[in-house]
Amino acid sequence: MISEQSWADARVLWDYHQMHHELRPCSVAIGLGSHDLGVADTAADLYKRGMAPLIVFTGATSPTTRERMPRGEAVHYRERVLELGVPIHAVLVEPKARNTGENIRLSRALLAEAGVSVTSVLLISKPYEERRAYATARALWPEVDIVSASARTTFDLYVNEIKDTRLVFEMLVGAVQRLLTYPARGFMIEMAVPSDVTAAYERLCSAGFTGRLA
Repeated sequence: MISEQSWADARVLWDYHQMHHELRPCSVAIGLGSHDLGVADTAADLYKRGMAPLIVFTGATSPTTRERMPRGEAVHYRERVLELGVPIHAVLVEPKARNTGENIRLSRALLAEAGVSVTSVLLISKPYEERRAYATARALWPEVDIVSASARTTFDLYVNEIKDTRLVFEMLVGAVQRLLTYPARGFMIEMAVPSDVTAAYERLCSAGFTGRLA
């Protein structure tokens, strides 16, 4: 049983992780691989709305996705958007990345190899990965504008859709830890972490939601 305090703390982290950027057309959309096919659904929607002429899906597999997406996250994402009506010529796949840094570096290399000029990136992630993804992209690709995007949903709806509450809580906690520790290692830019977010993070760690700590 998850306590009311832990639910309240998780909502604090959820709100913090979202960047609330105003969407605008970009050179390319990059969908970051994960267990959540909602990233692909969001990419398809934004493509149809004219927010990017090209989508790159990036991601291999992880312990979380090996059984759900045996052909690799990026490949499953591509299959999803093709089912949703995105033309095959508008989708590139980067199938090797195993972390957010590799997502950015390998997608950047793929686009350069394809001769795609990039001045702005619509960076599509899970709702609770927006800030981490943004901070990583700003560190590794500083010369382009980054617009963060994710599925527009509420915390409660998202937990119900994923059907694994503990996984979501642990992902929320793990993303905060990386925002606190990775800038010193050069993996992402530093971003302010308000005291209420730090306090909620520490309580969730104490409550045992530590499965995604690095």
